[in-house]
Amino acid sequence: MRAPDSPRVARPVMYHRWSDITFVHWRFPPDVVQALVPGCLKVETFDGTAWVGLTPFLMEDVRAPGTPALPWLSRFPETNLRTYVRDARGRSGIWFLSMEAGRLPAALGGRAGYWLPYFWSDMSVRTDGSLRRYRSRRYWPGPSGARCDVDVETGPDLAERELDELAHFLTARFRLFTVVAGRLASAEVEHPPWPLRHARLAGLDQDLLRVAGLPAPDQTPLLHASPGVPVRVGLWSW
Repeated sequence: MRAPDSPRVARPVMYHRWSDITFVHWRFPPDVVQALVPGCLKVETFDGTAWVGLTPFLMEDVRAPGTPALPWLSRFPETNLRTYVRDARGRSGIWFLSMEAGRLPAALGGRAGYWLPYFWSDMSVRTDGSLRRYRSRRYWPGPSGARCDVDVETGPDLAERELDELAHFLTARFRLFTVVAGRLASAEVEHPPWPLRHARLAGLDQDLLRVAGLPAPDQTPLLHASPGVPVRVGLWSW
């Protein structure tokens, strides 16, 4: 099944690359997740259930238009906790429950400039052959010490028949939502289709779901991995 087409972001405000990403997804009852998103958004479901994704990855080549990527500021780990929603106009996108960043300026800029729920954390991403190790401990704002340690064994590319509707539902997302001064805002994100790979969970120790207000999952998560894609992020619009 072919991935949905990405929008064209003609005037990006940010360029970067999402590298060495793993998508860890759990099913949840829609009403449980709906309680954690604004009333102006409706949780999007697949086969009658909502989905929450934990996505650890490496941010690379982060820069604004017309500026170079600075070595220290332009590369850092990030881990997002997210779900999928639609607005009153029927537009589908991502709602972030939390966003851990391994650089304090990135966390401050994400909060002040993008109104997103960033947290500054001590983080690392290490690759040893097919094994990826993600580590995260939250510094600020609290709760201090909120953690997310993930070990993932990556496998071969997904076969064409495995690129099904659910895989695209969970990964092919091209709009972000936030709330600015009580008003819903959205931004488009442009990127090519994810080159998805098989992945196996080798270890998981996290409390980000609990800290966000979610109950402990009662099932094994669904995993996908990818080497990454280049990204262009557009302006917020209302």
